[in-house]
Amino acid sequence: MRKIILLLVLGIFASPAFSQHKADFKAAEKFKSTNIRKMLKSTRVNPRWFKDSDKFWYTYTTTEGKNFYLVDPAKKNKSLLFNNLDFAAQLSELTSKPWDHRNLSLKAWKLEDDNKTFTFMVDSVDYHFDINSKLITKGDSTEKANKRNNWATYSPDSTYITYAKNYDLYMMKADDPDSTEILLADDGERWFSYGFDRGDTTKDKKYRAAARWFKDESKIYVSRSDSRKVKELFVIDDLSNPRPEVEIYKYAMPGEQDVPQSYLSIFEIPDGNRIDVDIDKYIDQTIRPYLPGETSDRMFMTRMNRTSDSLDVVSINTNTGEVKELFTDANYPYFYSPNVQLSILNEGEELIWWSERNGWGQLYLYDGNTGALKNKITNSGYFVTGRIQQVDTVGRKVYFEGRGREQGVDPYYALMYKANLDGSGFRPISTEPANHFMNMSESSKYYVDNYSAVDMVPKSVLKDSNGNVIMDLETADLSLLHQAGWKMPERFMVKADDGITDLYGVMYKPFDFDSTRKYPVISYVYPGPQTESFVNDFTITGRYNTALAQLGFIVVSMGHRGGSPLRDKYYHTYGYENLRDYALADDKRSLEQLAERHAFIDLDNVGIFGHSGGGFMSTAAMLMYPDFYDAAASSAGNHDNNVYNKWWSETHNGVTRVDKKKKDDDGNEYTETTWKAKVKTNPSIAKNLKGHLLITHGTRDNNVNPANSLRLANELIKAGKRFDYMPIPGARHGYGSKRDYYEQMMWYFFAEHLLGDYRNNVEIDLPDGN
Repeated sequence: MRKIILLLVLGIFASPAFSQHKADFKAAEKFKSTNIRKMLKSTRVNPRWFKDSDKFWYTYTTTEGKNFYLVDPAKKNKSLLFNNLDFAAQLSELTSKPWDHRNLSLKAWKLEDDNKTFTFMVDSVDYHFDINSKLITKGDSTEKANKRNNWATYSPDSTYITYAKNYDLYMMKADDPDSTEILLADDGERWFSYGFDRGDTTKDKKYRAAARWFKDESKIYVSRSDSRKVKELFVIDDLSNPRPEVEIYKYAMPGEQDVPQSYLSIFEIPDGNRIDVDIDKYIDQTIRPYLPGETSDRMFMTRMNRTSDSLDVVSINTNTGEVKELFTDANYPYFYSPNVQLSILNEGEELIWWSERNGWGQLYLYDGNTGALKNKITNSGYFVTGRIQQVDTVGRKVYFEGRGREQGVDPYYALMYKANLDGSGFRPISTEPANHFMNMSESSKYYVDNYSAVDMVPKSVLKDSNGNVIMDLETADLSLLHQAGWKMPERFMVKADDGITDLYGVMYKPFDFDSTRKYPVISYVYPGPQTESFVNDFTITGRYNTALAQLGFIVVSMGHRGGSPLRDKYYHTYGYENLRDYALADDKRSLEQLAERHAFIDLDNVGIFGHSGGGFMSTAAMLMYPDFYDAAASSAGNHDNNVYNKWWSETHNGVTRVDKKKKDDDGNEYTETTWKAKVKTNPSIAKNLKGHLLITHGTRDNNVNPANSLRLANELIKAGKRFDYMPIPGARHGYGSKRDYYEQMMWYFFAEHLLGDYRNNVEIDLPDGN
């Protein structure tokens, strides 16, 4: 008997160190995003400015209902646009229908240019509401408005439309069924089309053209991409009836010789004269065109080399096609193209350019005719300038986001600033410690400032151009959330693995949190480099995190070196040439520090999960630190970035140009250019797996092709590893309607492997006994 007891004791100590608590599936279900969202109403004021005025109207919904407001900033006055009861009563009499005065849904509600009449539609009948008299009148016409075709690109005054057909470019009069179509270009081909749907094979089908109108309607330009030589990739639509179908698309991978080539053409309207602009400079360059404003004599363009470290700003004479290089900016290791900002002022007389040349994103003013640098605009310390919010060309001021300038304020928060174009007059205008969103009047006298944080209730205020508060507008109504037991997550700061760099993150706890318990910890990850996993704005879900925590976990998401362009260039580009591993040490060290601070965190049971790049990172963490991470749920991961898209891998991991001297058959010497771009992969270290791994992937994912997960699975099988693999049938990259199923699948996975809570129910919904 003593031997049996001893064996039982040894068996207990040999078992995994699981908590004695079962997963609370009922709480997780209650606070799942699809259930909890209905508890939250409006969180921002979206001002609709009156024409040539600083007045605006907006709608805002609370648990009391939806109201329409009118604001006059000059008079510091906010009032109801109408009494909801009176409005609903009038509308009921006119339409002979009941109306919910608490939640009026008014189709096509629009303020007319007279600034006193709103129009809307009920059953295709026009109605008019007079702001002054507060009366609704029924319109004379009951004709249904012509529906705009989704294949048409309308000119600014809707005189003409352009479209593509059989890969060629066409134009015709708008809203005139008898109009003759005019062929503007007949050299389109499949994969080198004038339309956005470059691979469509449907004959005579009209679809949207890649054409853009100049404001004066005298010209259009078309920026085309030639992918005819780019290799094909495919996914299978297994659910197609009556037979599965193969979807073929063009997909350039890192280091490949044949990649898309950029072309730019300009067409005069209405005669159709065409200019093919000679834009060539760099091999495999990428371009981005810009309109000048109201005129059409010239346009602007950026062009960037394949290694993404040299970028030109050029002007183009649209009458002759002449290209003038204004200036070149260099940025090693790379330009992150979504950060590139070029603002055209006064029809191109001046340009505002965003550059990281000093290690922080800053704004510079250039002469738009000569390309000469006039001055730096943002002269007030070292910080990252974000998106330009508005340029006041009359007052010679620019309003913009800024991050990391104010001491003691989270560097991820977008604060608002202004400066004169000559570099003087720098001034903070919205510095409340939160994430700000600005919407400014055309006069630049006033703006609505919406701000919030994960631990701050969203607030909307009206301010003048100096940041002075004119009036409070709204504060989000969280009453239903609080009633349900919802609580805000907590922000934290830790050090990176270097012991120097500050990292920021968010912690989600169970709402019945008990500080005397030990909780497994799960890290929600995304490696960047374009964004990190944690949210800066107010959130009730934290994506999956709020619900996942309710099972009985501490869920955290935090930044890491190399994760975000919202901080300085060194931080942002830390992972260059190390795309697989750069984020991992910081994630591990952050979890260790949190456990050192909080006794309730159990480092014997550590989970990690993420989607796309996060799927890649979560698996990499399991394979690089197999004795630290115990379980990973990796969805749609780009596990082998050598078969992911060219831009991502070459930009963030690097590509090397290789030139070799060769001779042709006649003995003539020439230079052959090839490209080298190899990225470390998860399949190459699959043999390291020790813990539990769940891999999922949409079978129709044409962003991260399923080959990424299949290659990983193949190496795991070869290494003799046990793991879970779930193809998501018919799903694209984001899983669409099957997202909820995957979320619940992940709940069971972590409950089993971190809590030791195994359920045998077949139904995916709440298990018996919860």
